[in-house]
Amino acid sequence: MSISEEIIGDIVIETINSNRATLIESENLKKLIYDKVEKGYKKIIIDLSNAEFIDSTFLGVIVNGLKKVVSLGGDLKLVGFKPAVRSMFELTRLFRVFESYPELQSALKSFQK
Repeated sequence: MSISEEIIGDIVIETINSNRATLIESENLKKLIYDKVEKGYKKIIIDLSNAEFIDSTFLGVIVNGLKKVVSLGGDLKLVGFKPAVRSMFELTRLFRVFESYPELQSALKSFQK
């Protein structure tokens, strides 16, 4: 699968293992996020370190995932932007909406505050 999942305590980490995050990855990520939310997880990190490109469908899944966990009192944070992915977030102004971190450890620590 192009997405791997790890759980550390009460934090779910979804790592995108593809250089292009498009429709297939979007569908998989949506299922993973909603499954974890149904199981009570409210802290999610999406690691985009391997992604060179994300499309609008994938971006929509991330936005909807954020809305879902925030409505339950949680948060969804992003890790590791490559230049093209950063441009997408800047172009859509979503960099103002998401907390993002250069590496996973920083994102994990941010949930402990």
